[in-house]
Amino acid sequence: MGESLLRAGFSEEVPGPEESLSGILRIVEGRPENLIPLLQRVQRTLGYLPEWALLEVSDHLGLPSAKVFGVATFYSQFRLQPIGRHIIRVCRGTACHVRGSNRILKEIQNHLRVLPGETTEDRLFTLETVACFGSCALAPVMVVDDTVHGRMNPSKALAMLHSLGEEATESSVIETCDERRTSNVQLPFSNENHQPLNLEP
Repeated sequence: MGESLLRAGFSEEVPGPEESLSGILRIVEGRPENLIPLLQRVQRTLGYLPEWALLEVSDHLGLPSAKVFGVATFYSQFRLQPIGRHIIRVCRGTACHVRGSNRILKEIQNHLRVLPGETTEDRLFTLETVACFGSCALAPVMVVDDTVHGRMNPSKALAMLHSLGEEATESSVIETCDERRTSNVQLPFSNENHQPLNLEP
């Protein structure tokens, strides 16, 4: 069954200590009718449903792994792969479609090089589409994480992605600089007169 799960698109991840499901399994009674609530708890904890977690759920509830696999793949609320730091959701509702959401989606796909439901290689963005956000007056709508952005267009969407990418880069640089501050920085001196060397060509 493990091989079939991987072929279906599950990410083969080795769980770390922090990903232990023991706490969740202790508070959720091992009854078959608890399958969906348990999967929801697991996803909230791990961010997605890796194969090893599904197998643990199967054992805990006494259900065939095929049953657990079937439920996890049937409902769109469940994720089979890790998600990015930022989740980009583009509305595909009628009002948004009429006002150009399809062009926005295509621009984002081309820029990130992913399709809806996929995550960029750097784990920075996950792209999704939604049937309707219920904000038709603001069409076309795009939601970044939990923030709704209305009256979008392709250029606005790309500018937003660039901004988020720059923030991630700056955050990485700051962390690197903080690490370097822990070491002593010395100017290069010559051996003879102990004066700073001229490093210009």
